[in-house]
Amino acid sequence: MIVALTPVLIVSSILAVHQRRINMKLGFQKTIFFGAMILGSGLFLSGCVTTGMQRSSNTGTTMRAVEDDYQQAIVQVSDTNASLEVLVDRNPVDEKKALGKYSVNVKKTKEAEKRLFAHSDKMRTQQKEYFEEWRKQGNAYVNPQIQALSEQRREDLSGSFVKISEASVGVKGSFKSYMSDLEEIRTYLSTDLTPKGVEAITLVVHKAIEDGERLKESIYPVVAAIDEARGEMAQGGNQQ
Repeated sequence: MIVALTPVLIVSSILAVHQRRINMKLGFQKTIFFGAMILGSGLFLSGCVTTGMQRSSNTGTTMRAVEDDYQQAIVQVSDTNASLEVLVDRNPVDEKKALGKYSVNVKKTKEAEKRLFAHSDKMRTQQKEYFEEWRKQGNAYVNPQIQALSEQRREDLSGSFVKISEASVGVKGSFKSYMSDLEEIRTYLSTDLTPKGVEAITLVVHKAIEDGERLKESIYPVVAAIDEARGEMAQGGNQQ
């Protein structure tokens, strides 16, 4: 027997189907929403855990760059001094060629200076942020023993970085002074590359060479201090 549906029943059926679809859609949206919240919370917590390690990694990378810069600066100062000695050598030389080689080395020395100072400034900024974050995290520990361990490790590593700062005192000023003399000698000889002109500036040249050698000697302790700090980080200084 076929039952005839009244308009009211037809409309009621349509509305019921439509409501079920709405409920299913809302349920799906809630699932997505809560899933996103859970995922976001996980990422946030993960970020808190990995931030310190990432800062440590970034600081270590910059420290390696600074150490390389210092070592390259030593080599470059040696090359520049050697080309400077040729200019005032009493043996016959091609003065113009010697001046050209010296000028190239002056340019390379300037580039080495700029690169070194830029990386050094970056390293100091990263170190400050690294230890500040470590300090904040250490203060958040509830367990006093863990807090004490964190503080001790931070102090140990901080001491290694203090040695870098102490060893670096005067290096920047010496490098700038040496660089200034190199550039002025180049300008002078570019204007007066005559035997008398070279003879007149010979004492200044020898003084610049001596300053370059002293600069190299002042760099060695800095390199050693950076290497020590990197070793300290590798032994657990990056574990917060």
